[in-house]
Amino acid sequence: MKRPDWLRIKTVGSRDGSCVTQLLGEQYTVCAEACCPNQYECYSAGTATFLLLGPRCTRTCGFCAVGKQLPAPVDLTEPQRVSEIVQRMDLKYCVLTMVTRDDLDDGGASHVIDTIEAVREMCPGTVVEVLLSDLNGNWPALERVLNAKPEVFNHNVETVPRLYKQVRPQARFERSLEVLHRAASRPGQIVKSGMMVGLGETTAETVKTIRDIRNTGCHVLTLGQYLQPSAKHIPVKRYITEEEFNSFKELSIKIGFTDAACGSFVRSSYKADRLFHKASTSC
Repeated sequence: MKRPDWLRIKTVGSRDGSCVTQLLGEQYTVCAEACCPNQYECYSAGTATFLLLGPRCTRTCGFCAVGKQLPAPVDLTEPQRVSEIVQRMDLKYCVLTMVTRDDLDDGGASHVIDTIEAVREMCPGTVVEVLLSDLNGNWPALERVLNAKPEVFNHNVETVPRLYKQVRPQARFERSLEVLHRAASRPGQIVKSGMMVGLGETTAETVKTIRDIRNTGCHVLTLGQYLQPSAKHIPVKRYITEEEFNSFKELSIKIGFTDAACGSFVRSSYKADRLFHKASTSC
């Protein structure tokens, strides 16, 4: 489908953006690996989202640009490297995400915990958000990540249940809801989730899924337009208008989310610090 005018991305480079690229060096980011439309804006603002456990995922989600080859061995130097970059960038808010690693006994949870602890040791004033996989339903591993007490725990539902076989064939909608429920059951834990629209879902399905997410106890919602990263990925079925995104935001606030970011270019960690500060005063 031809993109409407409001989805024309303006990529503006800057000296600050180049500095961020140099600071990141060979460290993977979801910004680059997932072809995020906001990466230039975020780099220019001095922020990035770190992608842990390599650039290769064990799942074959039809929407995602991250590589699907055989995963590499875990890089044990990554937690220290990420913490050093966070310190050099002087980040006050750090987002750590991961590829899904079903090949690892704990899904990569220990590595995520090591990175949280390394950032905390080197940058004790930095707020940490983790965007976790479902860990293949390994609940003890999830509990260990929650015990590391990231200020924000994020897990994306991604799409409506009917489309899971096409969009997330190795995932389960109910399992993702369980991840959110377990996290939200922790007193004081801010929980966040996100999904895409434009994959063929109906408005009624989107509304139902938003309500399902909220019913887990989740506090913050991100909702964005799906953009096809390549011809090999699922095609866009529909482009959502600004008015529709506004109605989804109004609904989200009405049913109890502390905040919701809804818009064409919204992604999980886009302006994450602003969503955190709003939630932290409400939870």
